[in-house]
Amino acid sequence: MNRNDVKDHFRTVPLFKELSEAELDPFIEISSCRIYNPRSIVFMQEDKLDRVFFIHSGTVKIYKTDHTGKEQIVSVLQAGEMFPHAGFFRGGDFPANAEIVEKAQLIVTPIKEFENILILHPELCIKLFRVLGEKIIDLHDRLEEKILNNTYEQVIKLLIRLSKTNGHKSGDYYTITTHFTNRELANMIGTTRETVSRTINQLKKRNLLQMDDKECYIIHPDTLEREIIV
Repeated sequence: MNRNDVKDHFRTVPLFKELSEAELDPFIEISSCRIYNPRSIVFMQEDKLDRVFFIHSGTVKIYKTDHTGKEQIVSVLQAGEMFPHAGFFRGGDFPANAEIVEKAQLIVTPIKEFENILILHPELCIKLFRVLGEKIIDLHDRLEEKILNNTYEQVIKLLIRLSKTNGHKSGDYYTITTHFTNRELANMIGTTRETVSRTINQLKKRNLLQMDDKECYIIHPDTLEREIIV
């Protein structure tokens, strides 16, 4: 990826898309591109937090582990997204682990240099806060699901969420294009693989969940929403 490719990618990122070419150039100058193969570790929880990443292509899994080694998936990110969102305006370590799911091309930007540019462009801080605000709302919604919904409903809400973040829309249906194992789905909501498997099979039997020829899940979000309401 050359300098122009980095510029083209940054123009698709909400944080940068309204900047002029002159305003964008300093960010391009401090950034570099790296290619990561599947299962590569981008960073580990508690490594020094000194850079942020923009996904040009591929899929990245963000997850935390507890003292027993149990994995809790925080999010699965795709092209156009930035991580970690907690990277700015704080010192310390990376708050989670990042692992490549599908071969990825990442743009790497040092945080210190990025923050120095933000000082010169305070309007970018407002945009950054909006992005962070959206992430806070998403985390709040997930916590509310955990408190108010039973496991069956949590699996349904997870599928709906993944259809929007990791899916492709065709008419009223969404195809979740990223492949997740039942274990990974379970780790996203803090339940067991057996519970997710049982729920998935139940949804299939009731024709509320379908599979395409690539074994990707196909859902109709409105239909699943009504399942929760009922």
